[in-house]
Amino acid sequence: MRSTTRTPVLAMLAVVPLLAMLAGCAPIVALEPADDAANPTCAEVIVRLPDTVAGLDMRETNAQGTGAWGEPANVLLRCGVAVPNPTASLACVTAPENGIDWLRDDSDAPNYVFTTYGRDPAVQIIIDSNGDPDVDGDEVSGFDALVELAGAVSQIVPERFCVALSDTTTPDEGSEADTE
Repeated sequence: MRSTTRTPVLAMLAVVPLLAMLAGCAPIVALEPADDAANPTCAEVIVRLPDTVAGLDMRETNAQGTGAWGEPANVLLRCGVAVPNPTASLACVTAPENGIDWLRDDSDAPNYVFTTYGRDPAVQIIIDSNGDPDVDGDEVSGFDALVELAGAVSQIVPERFCVALSDTTTPDEGSEADTE
């Protein structure tokens, strides 16, 4: 009789550490997949995502072609977003370390949206640069995040590049087309 009462107790004791471990897991980050998230090139990006970005641990997401880091998720990645057209309304910045061109949207600062320029499919990275307000020094550097994600994003071959405004041609104001 003693052995039959002990077996369930031992089994329950074995489950307690497992339950404690599962209770400590961060919840899955709910994201919407981009329209072209099923693009095979996005799979090449996703399998190369780093375990940490800007010192933040990777989290599980519920959508194809996505990645998330931090608790709460301070860095979000979506592959397969619409490929942006050339624009003068967003700054186009080139990371000097890896040559990846990004369109930077800071209209919702301190949340910054970076979208690859000249790559198809496009990758979008959203960075909450404030970090956790309860943790000192938990700010996220957009620059660091972009550099650390470059290895994955570089799987998409660039088709176009950013150009400086000084590299563009403008019509000469003094010349007019011959209309005769």
